[in-house]
Amino acid sequence: MVKTNQSPWEGSGILLMKKKILVDESEVLFSRETFSREDLSLFNFHRSVWIIENGWLEGKNPGNHPGMAILKQEFKGNVLVEFEAQTINPSTHDINVMWNGEWIDSLDQRGIAYVAGLEGWWTGKVGIEKSPDYTFMLGTPLLDFKPGKIYKIQAGSIEGHCFILADGKLLLEGMDPDPIDHQRFTQVGFEAYSSHIRIKNVIIRRIKWEPVEMSYEPEF
Repeated sequence: MVKTNQSPWEGSGILLMKKKILVDESEVLFSRETFSREDLSLFNFHRSVWIIENGWLEGKNPGNHPGMAILKQEFKGNVLVEFEAQTINPSTHDINVMWNGEWIDSLDQRGIAYVAGLEGWWTGKVGIEKSPDYTFMLGTPLLDFKPGKIYKIQAGSIEGHCFILADGKLLLEGMDPDPIDHQRFTQVGFEAYSSHIRIKNVIIRRIKWEPVEMSYEPEF
C-alpha cells in the first residue's frame, strides 16, 4: 500500500499517480555523459545555433520560437528523457525537452510532440504541452527557478500520462485524453525558446513501469 504523501522517488523508481516507473529496469536507448564535436552529427538543428563547449551541448536562440536540437535516432514507445541543464547568463528562462515528436521540414516548425520545461510559458512556469494544437497544456509557477543553476531534469510519458521532475522532485503530471501515437512520432530533442542553454548527462530510456494501488491510511 502506497501513501499519497510519499516521495516521488521510491528506491530506483519514480512514483506517479497510480504508476511507478522502474528506472533501473528501463532499457537505455541513448546515453551521453558529455558531448564531443563529433556528436553534432547525431542531431538535426532547427532555427537556432548549437555548439559543443567543454563537453556541453549548447544552444542559442534569441527568437520567440522553438530552436531545436533533435536526435536523428528514433525513440518509439513510452520514453523517459533524463539530462542535466542550465541557462547561460544573461539568459534566465526556458530549458525545454521534446519527445514523441516530429519536425516538419516543409513548414520549418515542430509538429506533433510533447514538450516540457522549466521557467517557460512567458511567465516563469514549469510546463507540459502538446503541439501543434496546444489543447493539452499544464503549468505551475511554483518552482523557485535559479538562473545558471544546474538542474537534473526528467520528463516523459506513459500512454499520455506526462510528467516532469527536477532534482528528483515531481513538479507536474497530467493525463492527455488523446495520447500521441508513440510508434509514429518518435523524435526526441532539446529546445531553446528565446533562451541560451546547455545540456549534458543525457540518458533516454524506454519506460518500464508497474501499476500502484493507492489508498489512504486511516488518520482517525
